[in-house]
Amino acid sequence: MKKKNKWRAIAALSVSLILLAPIALAACNSEIPNDSAQTGQSSETAQPLPESSSSAMESSPPQSSPSEPSPPSSSLPETPETSPPVQTPSEPAVQTAQYIRCTGSNVNLRTGAGTSFSVLGQAEEGTMYAVIGKTGNWYKTYYKNQIAYLYAEYASVFTLEKTSSKTEAVIEEGYKLLGVPYVYGAVRLHDGKGNLLKGFTAQKFDCSSLVQYVFYKGAGVNLNVTTRTQVTQGKYVKPSNLQRGDCIYFTNDDRKNNVGVERIGHVAIYLGNDYILHTASDYARIEKMSAKRWNYYVEARRFL
Repeated sequence: MKKKNKWRAIAALSVSLILLAPIALAACNSEIPNDSAQTGQSSETAQPLPESSSSAMESSPPQSSPSEPSPPSSSLPETPETSPPVQTPSEPAVQTAQYIRCTGSNVNLRTGAGTSFSVLGQAEEGTMYAVIGKTGNWYKTYYKNQIAYLYAEYASVFTLEKTSSKTEAVIEEGYKLLGVPYVYGAVRLHDGKGNLLKGFTAQKFDCSSLVQYVFYKGAGVNLNVTTRTQVTQGKYVKPSNLQRGDCIYFTNDDRKNNVGVERIGHVAIYLGNDYILHTASDYARIEKMSAKRWNYYVEARRFL
């Protein structure tokens, strides 16, 4: 009986020990230092932190500082910046020279704008003059190196396009000579080298002396004394490239069968649109080239 009670006591003690073991083990574990907790790593092999995605970082909006509140969002849409409109440069206005053509027969050219002024001469029907002004109903022009006025009722107006100021200065000198008589072999202004000649007068010209005079006075260009020597100067110009201020050299009835420069017997200053300024067999004038004149065309030269 005593032996049986001894085994019961041993069995009860074993059961007690078995029941108390987990509690003691838990208490022990809570006191044991954890090295991995001190180093910030688990007991397993440390795994690196995943790298942040750059796209996620760029797409994440920045956080506003608590001391600097975000500005209120505007309800109006942002106005896109626009470039100022490109300004297209306008083409410069074409400068034109104005002319009158006499529409009456033997119309008086007067010293002033009125019938009370004295008469300088008479304009034949079809004669043309440069307009340098207008006073009332009177056109102001040049006639025989003087200022003259022609009544507007007896004139029609046309225009030609201008060119360089130097060329216009030469042509302006030619305007002043309109109406001046033609005299074959008239004394030249200079000898072809700029040396002035005695006996010269601006009251008579032949074709080559007129051209020599206006180029010297208007642009300081020295031209030779005859058409056949002038044509060797300057720059050759094709008929299709004629410009205002070019000089055209022609043959004539007396010289058309000659050869070389000996064919040349006349010269005129080209004004544009087939108009020329020259001194013909009577006086200095502006006229439109006829078909016959074109047939006598030999060569053109440019001196400016």
